[in-house]
Amino acid sequence: MTVLDADDVRRIALSFPETAEKQRWGHPTFDVAGRMFVTVPDDQTSFAVRCPRLEREVLIAAEPEKFWVPKHEAGSNWVRARLGALEDADELHDILIDSWRQVAPPELSADVGR
Repeated sequence: MTVLDADDVRRIALSFPETAEKQRWGHPTFDVAGRMFVTVPDDQTSFAVRCPRLEREVLIAAEPEKFWVPKHEAGSNWVRARLGALEDADELHDILIDSWRQVAPPELSADVGR
């Protein structure tokens, strides 16, 4: 089994239409239409994506070894995921595209399959 890393996050995120990489807080972040949808914080063993709070609680309860929220992000609409806990690049893609769709303009997201 191949362990995913920050380079996999970068490669997949940049494959989505009109995605741009920026540095914020000393971390790589990825935006579409000027809105951030993923960041790779800290030691790059995890990443953070957008996730509605109600869905986030269900997600964390179902897979606490994979998803969590740091205390300082508890009031946000973000969740963290551990790269080493993901099954494969397809799962990473699905998580990233879901976050991307939450902020992408409708005309962009309508054209992105999968």
